[in-house]
Amino acid sequence: MGTEVLLEIKDLAVEFTAHQRKIPAVRGIDLTILPGQFHALVGESGAGKTVTSLSILRLLPSNVSSLRGSIKFNDHDLLQLSEDVMRNLRGREISMIFQEPAKYLNPSLKAGYQVMEGIRYHMGYSEKAARERVCELFEKVGLSDPELAMDRYPHEFSVGMKQRVMIAMAISCNPSLLIADEPTTSLDVGVQRQIIHLLLDLQRSSKMAILYITHDLGIVRYAADIISIMYAGKIIESAPKDVLFTTPLHPYTRLLLASIPSREKRGTRLQGIPGTIPNPEDIPPGCAFHTRCPLAQQKCKENEPPLVRIEAGHRCACFFPGKEFGSLP
Repeated sequence: MGTEVLLEIKDLAVEFTAHQRKIPAVRGIDLTILPGQFHALVGESGAGKTVTSLSILRLLPSNVSSLRGSIKFNDHDLLQLSEDVMRNLRGREISMIFQEPAKYLNPSLKAGYQVMEGIRYHMGYSEKAARERVCELFEKVGLSDPELAMDRYPHEFSVGMKQRVMIAMAISCNPSLLIADEPTTSLDVGVQRQIIHLLLDLQRSSKMAILYITHDLGIVRYAADIISIMYAGKIIESAPKDVLFTTPLHPYTRLLLASIPSREKRGTRLQGIPGTIPNPEDIPPGCAFHTRCPLAQQKCKENEPPLVRIEAGHRCACFFPGKEFGSLP
């Protein structure tokens, strides 16, 4: 492949069964992450972002009826590994932080102990060495008085501080890949910025790759190296951040960008995207975005556009990439 690749997803498709119906949550996606890269996966709720991340960790719910494709991590296909091997990879080589930290912290255990557990399991540290490591981590993620923080219970932390505990837990074994699933959604804007800056600092200091999942393009504007846009189970555009923000090609990406508040748009009404993302149980034929797209033609209603390379590093799934709105009959 020429360039070293950390994670390579090829033709990943995930279906669930509910009420005796097959529900396609992810519909054949390709995604590549290089070592040390910050890759943002952006899309509305229901686009398939979280299902993609849970597929990487092999933590999908039990009602999965079909899982196809390959997910190669350091050249090993994660979908073919035994559960014992995956258990050792989770938390050690691949870690994850979630949207609501309170759900993933045990309310009856002290924060320090919860972080120590993973360190002792994966790294074989003694209790004393693990405690020292947790102290160091708590300081690194910005928890004041790390010694005191170790002996606090989750309810004694603010939501933002809980998320810092979760980040400390996720990076405790120096993973190669950190998956961050909407980690700032429940936080106020100021704390959101702090968490993003913290993740960036950790990424740069440890050369750790990050897959950052979000519905908010604005939040990754200054952090991401690569941005992939997901819609109705498909990646519809992917490009380096600067390219995506200056020359977006897919109508959905352009409408998303138009809806981001900025200084230049102050005093003007922000554009919204008409309609809603289709339910995975009822994805329309052709391009899934055609019901909301200002460029949609008959061709779009009948055929699904493939994700093709437009130029180096820039891929788009649209029959009319970059066309001006209103320029088609």
